[in-house]
Amino acid sequence: MPPRWPREPDRRDPDFRKLEDRINFAVHVALFAAVNSGSWFVRVLKDASWPWTLWMTGIWATILVMHGVYVLAIADYSASDSDAKTNKPEQT
Repeated sequence: MPPRWPREPDRRDPDFRKLEDRINFAVHVALFAAVNSGSWFVRVLKDASWPWTLWMTGIWATILVMHGVYVLAIADYSASDSDAKTNKPEQT
């Protein structure tokens, strides 16, 4: 059963942004695992000399680690002043 969001999804909601960023990171990890395991499997199976697989895995792993550090440690999901201003009702 998929998780349900209890209110209307809004990118300005800090909890929603946090969840969305973590889901995007999980998709990035899954794509990395699928593409790299497939390329290394074919490389070993065909006994191919593919020097690009090592470069692709290394560069992508570095980007993946940077993405993970940002999402899990650096990202600030608190409500900002600009978000608070946009949520204020207009005074007429």
